[in-house]
Amino acid sequence: MSVRVRMAPSPTGLLHVGGVRTFLFNWLFARGRGGECLLRIENTDTSREVAEATAQIERSLRWLGIEWDGETRFQLDGAERCRTEAERLVAEGDAYEDEGAIRIRMPDEGIVAWEDAVKGRIEFPAEQLEDMVIVRSDGRPTYNFANPVDDWVDGITHVIRGDDHVSNTPKQLVVMRALGAEPPTYAHVPNVFGEDGRKLSKRHGAVSIDEFREAGYLAAALMNFLALLGWAPDGETTIMSREELIERFTLDRVGVSPATFDYAKLEWMNGVYLRALDEGAFADEVVRYLGDRGTEWPEDGVRAMAPLVQEKVSRLGEIPAFVGFLFGDVEPDPELLDERILRGAENALAAVDDWSAPEIESALKRLCEELGEKPRTVFGPIRVAVTGSKVSPGLYESLELLGRDASLERVRRGARVAA
Repeated sequence: MSVRVRMAPSPTGLLHVGGVRTFLFNWLFARGRGGECLLRIENTDTSREVAEATAQIERSLRWLGIEWDGETRFQLDGAERCRTEAERLVAEGDAYEDEGAIRIRMPDEGIVAWEDAVKGRIEFPAEQLEDMVIVRSDGRPTYNFANPVDDWVDGITHVIRGDDHVSNTPKQLVVMRALGAEPPTYAHVPNVFGEDGRKLSKRHGAVSIDEFREAGYLAAALMNFLALLGWAPDGETTIMSREELIERFTLDRVGVSPATFDYAKLEWMNGVYLRALDEGAFADEVVRYLGDRGTEWPEDGVRAMAPLVQEKVSRLGEIPAFVGFLFGDVEPDPELLDERILRGAENALAAVDDWSAPEIESALKRLCEELGEKPRTVFGPIRVAVTGSKVSPGLYESLELLGRDASLERVRRGARVAA
């Protein structure tokens, strides 16, 4: 039988990055074996459904690069099949009616066990399992019944899901066996925690895919990072393409300990991906990112600026604050300005005929010699006057892009403020 897995989120809000990591494991496992990956929305509890959540789930997965086979399914679509199967189980004596609901009989003794593809053998004493409601009195199937029925109907071969589902598995195994179905292989992957060892949440930073996209992470970098949350191909390789991840992913390399979401590592990895782009591709990403957010900077100016920041930023979201001085006025801190240096810079720059980075560099280095100061001392006040910040792209290139007139005006104004 070919591999078939499913991704089964609940439509209870924005898609959490921990859930996306588990989806990614499913997708990598299926694609690496020529199998299928289904998307099934677990909406048995309609009261918890959040408006537009399904659209957000689909949008997030597509942006990240995870596609699925066939149309998106909804668990409630199979409600009638669940009711039919529940009635069959009652007729066969494996379930019974109880105050309008239907309960399945759990074993009275022994154990319910399975060989987990990640955690190894897991056993639950039967005495800990109470007879479980499988269809509510209003006719709606419960999650722990609809889930295995759908897995059976869909021909799911492997259920790859989070560690928090371990306690559901013995109940679902009993359902599977009562239905006469061959249970899938279960694989429970580690949860994702923050660096404080607690379950990842908003207090740690961004947690939804939309937030990471808004912050300016590349989809390829985020996919690479998420794949390494709880899985490692060899303990050494870090940067891997989508194709390499598909080829190398195996369940036997998934760990059992909780994975730690290291935001600093993601930042570093995203920077690696940004710097690996050729100049044109990086400019395309910057133009697209700024355009999607309604930033009304001229495209030719953005493309001219892009090479200055490619080696400097780790996220596209850092760019507006970093180079905003090129597209709008600045308000430098007077405490960081120096009148003597800025008056000298005004004269030195005014004498530059060919307004280019090399000529600007020569003029400013001569200024350092004339003032008897180190470049760090001279360039600091000039940078603040021109860019409004102590941190900016290369000073010579920034002055070239800003233009002669605007640069000289900012230097003059800085000198006046410092006076």
